[in-house]
Amino acid sequence: MLFNSFGFLLFFPCVFLLYYALPFRFRKFLLLASSWYFYMCWKPEFIVLILFSTAVDYFCGLGIGRWRQRRGIFLAISLVMNLGLLFFFKYFNFFGQTLTALCRAVSIPWSVPVLDIILPVGISFYTFQTLSYTIDVYRGKLAPERDFVTFALFVSYFPQLVAGPIERAENLLPQLKEEHPFSYDNAVSGLKLMAWGFFKKCVAAAYLAMWVDPVYGNVTAYSGGALVVATCAFALQIYCDFGGYSDIARGCARMMGVELMVNFRSPYFFSHSIGEYWKRNHISLSEWFHQYVYIPLGGNRKGRLKKYCFLTVTFFLSGLWHGAAWTFVTWGLLQAVYLIGEDLARRIRPDTGNTLKPGHFRHVLSILRTFALSCFSLIFFRAGSMGDALYVVRHLLDGLANPLAYGKAAYWAVSPGTVSLAATALSVALLFVYDLADEHGGAIAAVSRRPLVVRWCVYVGFLLMLVMLIPRETPAPFIYFQF
Repeated sequence: MLFNSFGFLLFFPCVFLLYYALPFRFRKFLLLASSWYFYMCWKPEFIVLILFSTAVDYFCGLGIGRWRQRRGIFLAISLVMNLGLLFFFKYFNFFGQTLTALCRAVSIPWSVPVLDIILPVGISFYTFQTLSYTIDVYRGKLAPERDFVTFALFVSYFPQLVAGPIERAENLLPQLKEEHPFSYDNAVSGLKLMAWGFFKKCVAAAYLAMWVDPVYGNVTAYSGGALVVATCAFALQIYCDFGGYSDIARGCARMMGVELMVNFRSPYFFSHSIGEYWKRNHISLSEWFHQYVYIPLGGNRKGRLKKYCFLTVTFFLSGLWHGAAWTFVTWGLLQAVYLIGEDLARRIRPDTGNTLKPGHFRHVLSILRTFALSCFSLIFFRAGSMGDALYVVRHLLDGLANPLAYGKAAYWAVSPGTVSLAATALSVALLFVYDLADEHGGAIAAVSRRPLVVRWCVYVGFLLMLVMLIPRETPAPFIYFQF
């Protein structure tokens, strides 16, 4: 069930009203049934995978809590079962085809069969969420959850089930146990956040896609500035698409009294380094890899060379998490190269970045540099194959000797029309203003403090703009559903 569908616009109000109509002791059953129904609207049979992961990690958590001396066995069971399912559904064909290619390269007549496997939506997200619970129980940071229904709800909580944010049990589980009386402030604030999320997904991301999809659907038909425009547009598209999902998820949860973690903090407009970018972009996943991969490997504690190796391994796995293709692996490795380069630059010039003030020319240049580096890596993220990605890299600068002609050719090659151009420009401008306000206390809070007349002018104007600008095409699925 897509957030941007009529089905969800019927589903969520019903759940919301029933949630507050029912006595507290029945609410978790309502939310669990609603969450399972939400997931089963895609393919009912794949609910078995969520039930399996839930049961495995529930009993492994209890086992770790009861038999501390053998807790390593239960952790191993959880890792093997969860990662085994993830490997089979997401990576079996990828590694099989890679192994087959290697065998052919050395003239070994052997191949791995290609299976007709459907990737279950959201499996990467809920697998990491359940694994974080088991690992935290193993580390002694968390007591095992004994109520199966509450734990099952933690695994499958519908607002963030299929695309995050990847919540930690220490944050979400206690909130699912608390009684949340109806709060007008939470309901209104959550509704506003959802409305902004719908704007980012249904308007901004939709119009940006018009600049991206034709080019990356047939990259060899384009060159030069057209490839640059499409790549930069994709950076903003994926931010609006995934950020929109996260805002809707947080808004839904807030209306029912639950506060999910912030997953994005203006990653493109205010990051002056790749390091800062990864503190602002897909925060729940970045923190997951930092806590459960990078630090256990050794983090910063074992010298510079090993630190760089750990960074490389972490971002290799992050790229692989995003997709079973070498393009995603390349994207991940580029992040490691960027971070290692920034660390070396800081060692050569220790004051690098420390004297930059917001608005300063060097500060603006550092933001533009970070955006450019991120966009370059996203070529591999968006391209359909490594061949397409390398074609884009080779032809980015075609015609740049004549900058004016370069820009004109880019516009005429990819522009979807004057109306779409205006809608795109308006969307990006609003996105920048919203993110700027968020850097200074929050856009929604800033509007809420205005006089009544001003507030309602903003609300009505925003809703009219949202309705009028939404393209009439079939609602597009969220990009991160494929991961």
